[in-house]
Amino acid sequence: MSRVTKLVIPVAGLGTRFLPATKAQPKEMLPIVDKPIIQYVVEDAVKSGITDIILVTGPSKRAVEDHFSPNYELVNWLKKQGKEEMAEEIKKIADLANFIFIRQKGPYGNGTPVLCAKDIIGDEPFAVMWGDEFFYTPERPHLAQLLDVFEKYGDPVLTAYEVEKDEVSKYGILDGTKIDDKVLEVKNIVEKPEPDKAPSRLAALGGYILTPDIFDALTKTKLGKGGELWLVDALFKLLRKRKMYGCKVDGVYYDTGSKLGYLKANVDFALRDQKLGKEFKKYLVSVLK
Repeated sequence: MSRVTKLVIPVAGLGTRFLPATKAQPKEMLPIVDKPIIQYVVEDAVKSGITDIILVTGPSKRAVEDHFSPNYELVNWLKKQGKEEMAEEIKKIADLANFIFIRQKGPYGNGTPVLCAKDIIGDEPFAVMWGDEFFYTPERPHLAQLLDVFEKYGDPVLTAYEVEKDEVSKYGILDGTKIDDKVLEVKNIVEKPEPDKAPSRLAALGGYILTPDIFDALTKTKLGKGGELWLVDALFKLLRKRKMYGCKVDGVYYDTGSKLGYLKANVDFALRDQKLGKEFKKYLVSVLK
């Protein structure tokens, strides 16, 4: 079985929920304290053993490409200013992985950017993560947890994250057979069920380990809701042909594609920051009095 070394991150979305802030900058580049959202996603992947990261971009996404490309002028300027530590931090961003940038072609929908990466992926298993959501996992990276399951079973692995009962109607909810405390064999994905009809509280979100037969499934998938190509529709097709697993991820999930999720992430990471944490906590206490 091939080792998973490639990751696809779709970043071609318009980011309309954050307009006007995203009119001229990608939502993936909005900062969580002092680091853009997408860098948290990339760092998780690199810690998990990913070496090649395929960023599927669209118009107005040049900032994403620039962020992960070398900037020798900035590094040299920082060094001349005596800011060696900052210079090294900036240099390391481009050195995190081998970054490949491709432009999205085809219909809207989150299945299209995956299909766009087909020629680069080839006949290998690969990972998919989204550019505006990630996990805080102090023990083991999110993607590494999925890879543990994939290496054991060899079939596609979905992120399974337990949400509150009143939130199940926001997500695709996994229906399956429990294998152990961390893994279930997926039988179905129920899209946005009513809380009383949900088969579980395990939401499929945050990322996947996929096998190359997903490309054939995507090619044969008809356009769905909104005339768009949806990855979940292709997963339904694949589920009829092979096993699929869900990995219950240990960590805290942040949906920074929503305003509330974005604000929560900034507060949590500011409180965890060694330099900011104490003073920021004092400020929050004073505000909440």
